[in-house]
Parts: sequence; structure tokens; C-alpha cells
Amino acid sequence: MQSKYLFLLLFIVIWSCKEESKEIKTAEENPKNSDYRISTIQMIDSIQSIKSNVNYRQHIYESSEKLKLVEQELNAAKAKNQLPINLYVEYGKTLLDAGRSQDAVNVFEDLLNRMPENKVINATTKGLHEALAISYMRIGEQINCRDNHTTESCLFPIKGGGIHKNKTGSQKAIEIYKEILKVFPDDLQSKWLLNVAYMTLGEYPTAVPTHLLIPPNIFKPEYNLPVFENISMNVGLDVNELAGGVIVDDFNNDGFIDVLVSSWGLFGQLHYFESDGNGSYVEKTEASGLNGLTGGLNMVQADYNNDGHLDFYIIRSAWSGYKWMGQLPNSLVKNNGDGTFSDVTLASGMYAPHPTQSAVWFDFNADGWLDLYVGNETHTNAELNPAQFFVNQKDGTFKDIAPQLNLNITNYIKGVTAADANNDGWEDLYISILDGPNKLFMNRGGSSIENWKFEEISVKANVSDPQESFPTWFFDYNNDGWEDIFVSCYDRYLLKQCSMEVTADYLGLKSNSDFPRLYENNRNETFSNNTKKTNLDRILPTMGCNYGDVDNDGFLDFYLSTGAPDYRSITPNRMFRNNEGKTFQDATYSGNLGHIQKGHGIGFADLDNDGDQDIYAVMGGSVSGDIFQNALFENPGNNNQWITLRLKGTTSNRSAIGARIKITVEEKDGTTRDIYNTVSSGGSFGANSLQAEIGLGDCKAIKNIAVNWPNGQYSYLDYGSVDSNGVYFIEEGKNAIQSIESKKNPFIKGHHSMSH
Repeated sequence: MQSKYLFLLLFIVIWSCKEESKEIKTAEENPKNSDYRISTIQMIDSIQSIKSNVNYRQHIYESSEKLKLVEQELNAAKAKNQLPINLYVEYGKTLLDAGRSQDAVNVFEDLLNRMPENKVINATTKGLHEALAISYMRIGEQINCRDNHTTESCLFPIKGGGIHKNKTGSQKAIEIYKEILKVFPDDLQSKWLLNVAYMTLGEYPTAVPTHLLIPPNIFKPEYNLPVFENISMNVGLDVNELAGGVIVDDFNNDGFIDVLVSSWGLFGQLHYFESDGNGSYVEKTEASGLNGLTGGLNMVQADYNNDGHLDFYIIRSAWSGYKWMGQLPNSLVKNNGDGTFSDVTLASGMYAPHPTQSAVWFDFNADGWLDLYVGNETHTNAELNPAQFFVNQKDGTFKDIAPQLNLNITNYIKGVTAADANNDGWEDLYISILDGPNKLFMNRGGSSIENWKFEEISVKANVSDPQESFPTWFFDYNNDGWEDIFVSCYDRYLLKQCSMEVTADYLGLKSNSDFPRLYENNRNETFSNNTKKTNLDRILPTMGCNYGDVDNDGFLDFYLSTGAPDYRSITPNRMFRNNEGKTFQDATYSGNLGHIQKGHGIGFADLDNDGDQDIYAVMGGSVSGDIFQNALFENPGNNNQWITLRLKGTTSNRSAIGARIKITVEEKDGTTRDIYNTVSSGGSFGANSLQAEIGLGDCKAIKNIAVNWPNGQYSYLDYGSVDSNGVYFIEEGKNAIQSIESKKNPFIKGHHSMSH
């Protein structure tokens, strides 16, 4: 099998050199470009080869390509005056999925007129009426929220600039939902969508019939977080594409956070933006050599070759469990340090077409070089896609050692995260699985890779639930110095009836879905399920997510992006504020963070260098027509203290991924407390900045900063005290903390939309 892949790759390389001669010649004319572009072209051509064999007619996501084939069949059938109803219905649905909502309305209304018996709503015809209603709602969204986008568009509860100026779509949808609810009064999904439609008209709650009203008091915030304004269109970051990932980090080492976003599917494009240092962003996709490189559903960054320049890994083909759907290889992309990037997947030994959604960088053997665990998706026993564990060979190449460590599991993996869960100096691995129990692998170490051991202890540790899981992460939510686990649930009920399940939860009614899990570390390789205790026993259909400290109180909060592929899955993203490690408080609506478009990659970072974390959220759904502008929520600030630490490993990996930071602060009353933070990109879907942005609360002073470097020893090194509200640099092996002058980068407030 391996020789077959090598032959294929050789063919691709030879073919690409012939077919792309014009582009390569251009690269040769510019010596700076020639080295980085050729390897990227080879990867692009490999992807093109796979895409050429995709069965678009049966594809459930690539709706625009599918529509071309359905239309051919439709026209052929019409020419013979033999139009099957099932083909016509499929045509309407595909039009809707491809974004041609008015054409979908025309088809569904024509079906009702052709068959008058379908105008009577019953169990058989309900689906057709629902399709018509959501098509009208989509028309309203596309005209008002996407094409005439404002900073308040689709922020729930909808108000101000989010109210539709063109009201036709929502008005038509309301008429249909009222009729559906006459026959099915307990249909919570239709009731929810009816209330949302009234919101878009500015008529909620007053105009909603009393018996159909979802009361506004259920959206009352549990904590009054100040308003975060969506400013993506002001600063040139409102990418308007499908679901994808995000990395917010400093790729060019200028002290400002850059933004890299992806759009999934077979035709998505990466977009790379550099901060201009003056409150706005400049797209450098083409100039950096990333143009033409297909995006993925997720990405994660690290300096894998320890050269001081941040690289990244693109994760592709999630949900594509069959080869005919187009299983694209993931990409390792090297930062050349001169403003350009190269796709080095082929040369690195990482080339492998599998459906994947999550991967994590960590130095499992503490040799100072980051390794990569890739959680692939096995959808059926007919096509196994074992997980991979690429050990860093320290020469730019990697070797998959998952089989010899028994980490080559064949499950429907949706999230992977790593941390030192038992404080023994070795990074452990937690895996979230959609079709079975989750797995916790404890790193037991070894004298060499040949006798290294990971022990699976999920049942003993009490962390195998929920049985249908999605994103996950390690974090120390209660500041006790031990890493805890959050893992979200995403079961079949949420996939099929997301809005209904969320509505039931809001109303305190019985739901079919399961809750996420918050596992507190018991410090003995077991965990306690603190979900209910911490007020997180809620229905949260989480796709992307991440964590940070938005109010700088020293306790980690988190933001969940929600939704499902179905257009009717209109549910708000959720923001949970950490209440001193005791409970989590829903601060979604006070913070203006309840975006109701499909949410995916989330990244926390201090983009404007003002000492608080902003939130970047990738929006957009899975089918070709479900595009929407990404959001950048500006943190309005607070009165708490903060510190930003940039760590450089020497014995440890240069990115210092896995480093544990302990900051001891003196409170105003003279007492002290410890605040813990781990260097990582955060959750398993979306990537935070690797600089440690740490809130200190309303403290009097920093007493000490200590770092436990990820070098195989569990030992904190003290670095002494510094002033708060500053940026500092710490290098492993040196005792001094270096103060860094950090230039503030206030966001531009004017309109600067780029809307791809």
C-alpha cells in the first residue's frame, strides 16, 4: 500500500512539473518565490487529482457541484415529459443547500400547486411546508444579514441594526409556521423559528401570539458581561465563506497578532491576514504563497522545526467517511520566515488522505521537538482510518509511530487534546469520540520510543462520557494546579433537531440529548463529573469552541459556537463566565455574543494589545450555500490587572507548548492566591495565541512568576516579581524576565468590509 502511494506521488510531481510550467516559470523568475511555491503547487495538484474522482451527485455537502448534475437530470426528464416527483423535490432541496433560496421557494410552491392535497398540513406533508418556511427565512437572512451586513446582524436576541429592512422573507415564514403550529402545537422547532422570525422584524415579543411566545425572561443573563461589539467588517476580517478553523497568533514576529482562517470543503481557500499595526488587517494570502491551497475545517499552529517561525497544520475532509466524497490529505505548512509559507507535507512524510477534524501538537517524549497526534474519522468498518501519531525526526520529517504505541485507534474521532494530567512531567492525551466512549491515554514514558507506553484509563478515570462527543480541552478551571477536562456532547438528536433540543432546554422541558461534561481532576488519575455542580448541565450543540479569560479575573471562561448542518438549526453561540472556579454563568446576551449563524473555529487573543482578550469566530455552515461573515468580538475592557508572557523553550520545544505557568498575586486584603495557565492553542476546534495572556484580577501586586517547562521534569522554576499590565519574555535556562515594549493597536472603527 505504501509503495502505491509513493508511485502516485511521483506521478503527481512529474505531472505538476509539466502542467504547471507557467506558474513554476513565474516562480523561477523570482528566486525568493521559487523554493516555497513549487512544493505548494505539488500539494495543490495532489488535491486536484483527488477532487477529480469525487462523486458530486451523491455528495451531501458540495451542493453547488451536485446542483449542476441534478439540473442535467431534471432537464433530461422534462425533455421526455417525465419528471419524477422525488427528483423535483431533490432539486428544490439542492437549490436551497446551494444558496439559491428564491429558486427553492419557486420549486416548493410549485409542488404545492401541482398537488393541492399537499396544501393540507399533516404528518406526511409537514416536511414540504417546513422546507418552504425555512427557504423564506433564508431569503431574509441572505438579503438582510449577509448582503447588507451590519455589526449587529444575527446577534441574538436580534435588535438594532440586526432587524431586517426587507421583511418579506420573515413575514412569509411566520405565516407558514403559524399554520404548522395549528396542527402541531407542540413542535418546539417551529415555535423557536417563529419567535426568531418575529425578532428579525423587530416585533418580538409584543406581536408574537401569546400561546406561541417563547418568553424573553429565559434569555436573562446570569452575569452582566459588558458588550462585545462585532467589528470584523471594520478591520477587514469579515471573511464570508463556509465553516472553518482559525489561528490567531503572531506569524511574522512583529509583536502583533495575525489571523489565519480556513473554509472547509473541497473548494475552500485559506485566508491569511497580517496586522498593519494601526488597528486594521491586510490580506497577504497571495503574497505569502498560500493562494490556491485548499482550506480545512480546522487548523493548529506550532514551531515544529524550532527555527523561531510559527508553522501550522491544516486539517481536512471532516465528515467525509467515504473515498468517493473526496478524502483530502492534511497539510503541514512551513513558515519560511520571509513572509512566505511552503506546504511541506510530501517532504515531511506526513502525506495521507484521511477524513480528519482534530490534531494536537505536544512533545510526548520531552526531547525538545514537537510531535503531532492526528485523530482521524472511521465512519464504517469498510473504510478504516486509524489515528496517526507523527514523531518529530528533528530534520523536518516525521514518522507515524501510532501502531507501535497502540494509539492507532479506529474510531469516529472528533477532538484531541494533550496536557500533563497527573503532574508527572509527561504530556497525556484525551480523545473525544462521536460513536463511543472517550479515551484517556496516560503517558507512562520509557527509555526509548521502542519501549514507550501509553496506558488507556478512561473508565477507571471516569472520563469516558458522553458517548457522543465533540470538541474537548484540558484546562485548570479552578486554579488548583491540576488540569481538568471539558468535553462537549453532540448526539444524533442535536444533529437532526438541534433547535428543538435547545428550545426544550431553555424552557426547562425534557430533552432527548445529553449534556457536556466538566471533569475536575482528583489528583490521583481519576476525575469527578462536576457538570451539574458547576451549572453546565445544559444542551449545548457545540461545533467549535475555545477558552480564555475575558474579564481578566484569573479564572478561565469559554465560548461555544453552535449549530448543525440543517438550516433550521438556528441557535445562539454561548458565552460562559467562570465564577471563581465554583460555577459557570451564562453571559451570552449581556455580552452580545449570541451569534445565531453556524459557528465553528474560535480563537481568543489580544489582537489590539490592550491587555484583554478579543474573540474571533468563524461562521458559515457545511453546505455550499450556507456562507456567512466571520465575527471579531472586541473586548470592551475591565478594571482588572493582567500580564502577557512570551515563552521560549531551549531544552523544551521552542514554542513552549505544554509549559505550565504559576503566578502568585497579593490581593488587596493582603492574602495571596495562585493563578495557573498552560501554553497551548486551547480547545480542539480553533486556535488561541500561544503567548500566555493571563488575567490577574484586582490584585495589589505580582509576588512571583514560576514556570514548569515541558522538558520531562515536573518542577516549577521561580522568576520573581514584575509589575502587572505589561508584556514580558522568559527564555528557558535564563533567570531574568525581560520586559517587552508592546505597542497598542486600537481597532479602526470605520467601515472596511472585505466580504469574500
